[in-house]
Amino acid sequence: MEHTEYLDNFELALIDKLVQMCRSYGKLSSVMPSSEDIDSMWHTLAPEYLADAITQVRDYPTVSVAWAAYIGMAIANGWDTDWAHTSSLSYKELYGSRGFDDMDEHIVADILGIPLTDDRARNIEDMTRRCGELTVDLIRHEEVEPQSPLAFHIFVRACRAMYRIGSALELERLGYKMQPMGYPGAIPS
Repeated sequence: MEHTEYLDNFELALIDKLVQMCRSYGKLSSVMPSSEDIDSMWHTLAPEYLADAITQVRDYPTVSVAWAAYIGMAIANGWDTDWAHTSSLSYKELYGSRGFDDMDEHIVADILGIPLTDDRARNIEDMTRRCGELTVDLIRHEEVEPQSPLAFHIFVRACRAMYRIGSALELERLGYKMQPMGYPGAIPS
């Protein structure tokens, strides 16, 4: 694709802004936790997620990107508890009883195990909404022609960024802390 560098820069800038915001709310520490296993699951789940999410963009733009964060949370939680099972999950297994519409509630209550009336559930919802709103604002700031191929690719990158931020938030909630690794001859930061 001819816009690869532009899309890479957009995604990196978006992740940086999302991490900064999550840090300002005390939801992430100094280094964003991640896992290659978790990141690679996006490639499996993304095609079906994007097919659902793209239909939500016009009426529910924040939901269209924010639900990717919930998927990241579910996969991160499963990475911690039962990776053999989680790594074989199909996208539809993340649905709630109303399909895509209540995927967020299903993931929080049934996968993360947090009652929806709990303050932790409300905090997750609030942080995910804020991240989704920031993401939609940054997409709009790009002023790309709606429904163009470039607009689609920006949307895809935004969803992947939200998936990664969701997994990082869940890993952090589970107590994972990432630290820069030093090695002999490393330049101190």
